[in-house]
Amino acid sequence: MRATWRGLPAKRHEVGWEPGLVVPAADGSPLITDHYFPRTEGDFPTLLVRSPYGRGLPWSPQYGLLFAEQGFHVVLQSCRGTGGSGGVFDLWRNEAADGQATVSWLREQPWFSGTLGTVGPSYLGYVQWALALDPPPELKAMVVQVGLHDPYALFHADGALRLENALAVGMGMTYQHQGMAPFLKAALRLQRRMRAVATAQPLRGAYVSALGCELPWLDDVMTHPDAKDAYWRGASLAEPAERLRVPTALITGWHDALVDQTFEQYNRLRQADCDTALLVGPWTHTSALQQGWPEVFAESLAWLRAHLYTDPSSLRPTAVRVHVGGQKAWRDLDDWPPASAATSWYPAPGGHLTQQVSTDSAPLTTFRYDPADPTPSLGGPLLSRTAGPQDNGILETRDDVLTFTGPPLTEPVDILGPVSARLSISTDTGHADVFTRLCDVDAQGHSVNICDGLGRLRTTGHAPSQVTVPMSSTAHRFDVGHRIRWQISGGAHPRYARNSGTGESPLDAITSTPVCITLHTDSALMLSRSSELT
Repeated sequence: MRATWRGLPAKRHEVGWEPGLVVPAADGSPLITDHYFPRTEGDFPTLLVRSPYGRGLPWSPQYGLLFAEQGFHVVLQSCRGTGGSGGVFDLWRNEAADGQATVSWLREQPWFSGTLGTVGPSYLGYVQWALALDPPPELKAMVVQVGLHDPYALFHADGALRLENALAVGMGMTYQHQGMAPFLKAALRLQRRMRAVATAQPLRGAYVSALGCELPWLDDVMTHPDAKDAYWRGASLAEPAERLRVPTALITGWHDALVDQTFEQYNRLRQADCDTALLVGPWTHTSALQQGWPEVFAESLAWLRAHLYTDPSSLRPTAVRVHVGGQKAWRDLDDWPPASAATSWYPAPGGHLTQQVSTDSAPLTTFRYDPADPTPSLGGPLLSRTAGPQDNGILETRDDVLTFTGPPLTEPVDILGPVSARLSISTDTGHADVFTRLCDVDAQGHSVNICDGLGRLRTTGHAPSQVTVPMSSTAHRFDVGHRIRWQISGGAHPRYARNSGTGESPLDAITSTPVCITLHTDSALMLSRSSELT
């Protein structure tokens, strides 16, 4: 690890290990648990790390060893039904009760000092929010890294199935806790069969050939696209952040599949006047724990030492630190989003992007989206290895992709904050998705994605419908000579399941129809222009 990641802190303690401890879950099921500890006399705070992905790589070295070296007991536990633990894994439903049961067990351990923190990424963040529903008095700090709190938003966007996410989560939950070899074999099989699964009609059940088995919980999440459905009741753990008093650090990346969930929780924590910090790096969901690990570990360790050891010496002076794309520099900010001026850019004939507002809602241009040849997804906030910034040049040559590009900039334009699109759209079938993306075009013409979003709309007749599509947030500098580009298409497949054009669910549709999508002149790309970057 030290050869791979430069800048890791020197170890403070030798580490001991108690593997295979049995902790009773809320229903009595055995939760298999490993205990890492400093081989030094004295009291040390405890970190609870609960995972459905096993207790081997990368959890053992990155969380067990590294944090124990720095003076923490680390309790690394497999969630119910995973990694040898008893019972049946049921996405999200058992984590609050099993977390509380584990804390009850900790209170009986002679080495437990009564000072507890939690740390972990992704679903390991969800289990932290679950414990925070009723935070035990011993819980003094949380560090949620590229974390989840709303399962619905992981699987669906405005009613559209995030297909690639669903398949990736299904594969990870099923195989990662079995060990690295089964996990890698499953990942390769999913990669080989992704196209066949994603283009199957109907889509329902097609994943079995790629994942190797039926997953009832995955069937459930895929077949409930409505966030208000009773199925999702209790799934979102947004509520704890609205009243939390436990100091909480949040870490994400601009191309993390869960970046918007992190911003939502940060805003809730700030409104609740909870002590919180936010770090946003140039990372995807996975690269935050790989290339970004030195920064992620340093941020996590500083927060835990500050609140479990009363040692704030490594904390930065501001609540927020973000990496600025285009400038490739870190910036410390007092809050997120910082004060900014909303600016609008409008599509114009000839593929131009201008700040001159249109005075009407006339049709501007039309493209044809064909579900039989869906617009492919490219980069962006995914769980897969293809996530992140990519050259969009080949994608933008397709007939079903619109681009509107501003003039070369004569001075830098700094965007800090939320990005969205106000779209005025008409269609010939009444049913369509619209994928909208912000790109940075350099002086050589390379178009690289910054942030994006997808919206679902229903139209009637030839009259346009209006929809505002959130496109996440960014901190990005468009440099001198670069151009701002707005990209619009009818989907991004297999990141999102194809819209059939008929209104029928892609899970059940056996036919589809092409749709002609017309963009009207009163559409606008809305950016948060800031003077914070100098």
